[in-house]
Amino acid sequence: MDLLNEFKQLVAEFHQEKMEYALCGGLAMALYAFPRATLDIDVLIEPEALEKAKSLAKKCGFVWDAGLMSFSKGSIKIYRLTKIDPDSREPLMLDMLLTTPEIRDVWDSRQILTWDEGSLQVVSPKGLIKLKSMRSSGQDLDDIKNLERIIHES
Repeated sequence: MDLLNEFKQLVAEFHQEKMEYALCGGLAMALYAFPRATLDIDVLIEPEALEKAKSLAKKCGFVWDAGLMSFSKGSIKIYRLTKIDPDSREPLMLDMLLTTPEIRDVWDSRQILTWDEGSLQVVSPKGLIKLKSMRSSGQDLDDIKNLERIIHES
């Protein structure tokens, strides 16, 4: 399954339906010039847009519904849908992070970036640092260092 093509299809659906989102996670890191292996698509959305986002994602084949997960004492809420490649049987997860009061500033500071397919709404480097600080895995700590360099260089 081609992650980039799947992402393009999802974003095209979001744009067509005027769905607001902000890309985060590994794909956002790649846009900020720090490509790394990622096996999922992460987007930040408003909670009231969840049903619309689920409907659009299901049109793109994300039909396996894992439901809502909550982390960091409820400050991080993720709704996960999965698409299974019919040939390879490989899964592709779509994690939709829901804005909560604790991460409202991350949503409010999202940026518009231009890429080959047009424009993308992306979580800002400072917003990514905040999200990654709330999880603090080894990869997240490396990502934070790279993002801090972007902030200090600009």
